[in-house]
Amino acid sequence: MAPNSTIYKAELQVSDMDRQYYAEHNLTLAQHPSETPQRLMARLIAFVLFADERLEFGRGLSNEEEPDLWQRDYTGDIERWIDLGQPSETRIRKACARARHVAVVSYSGGSAAIWWGKQAGTLARLKNLTVIDLDPDALDTATALLERGMRLTALIQDGELQLMGTQASAALVPRVLQAAA
Repeated sequence: MAPNSTIYKAELQVSDMDRQYYAEHNLTLAQHPSETPQRLMARLIAFVLFADERLEFGRGLSNEEEPDLWQRDYTGDIERWIDLGQPSETRIRKACARARHVAVVSYSGGSAAIWWGKQAGTLARLKNLTVIDLDPDALDTATALLERGMRLTALIQDGELQLMGTQASAALVPRVLQAAA
C-alpha cells in the first residue's frame, strides 16, 4: 500500500446468475495517489465480473510485477491474472505464460478502441486471454457509487451488470472483445 493511499471498505454481495456464483465479500481497496476514481471503480467491477473466494487485489500501480487482481490456486499457481487499462503486448504475453487465464479490462473509451485496434490481431493467438471493454459513461455513473465505506449489491444476468448502492444504482454491459478458448 502506498504511503498516501485512500482506503475504501466495501461490503459486496455478488449474485452472478451467468456463472451461478453467489457470495458476499468484505473488501479493502487502497486507492493509489495517482489512481483516478474511475480506475478504482473499474478494479471493483473487474472483481465483480470474476468474483471468487480466492480472487484478491494485487499491488497493481505500486508493483509492475503484479496484476491489478489475481487468483491463485491452493498450490500457489496463478489461476487468473487481471490487468486494467491498456497493457503492452509484452506484458500480456508474459501474463499468459504465467497464468491459466488472463483478462484485460479496458475502460477509457476512444483510446481503448485505438489500443484494441492495434493489438487485436496479435493477441488473437493467445487462447487463454479475455479482453473486456467497459463503457466510460456507464463507468462514470458507477463511480458515483464510491464511498469510503460502502455496501454494494452486484447482480449479473445475461451479460448485464447491475451495481446497486444504498442511494443509487448503475447498469453496465461489459463488452467482450476477445473470449478465452
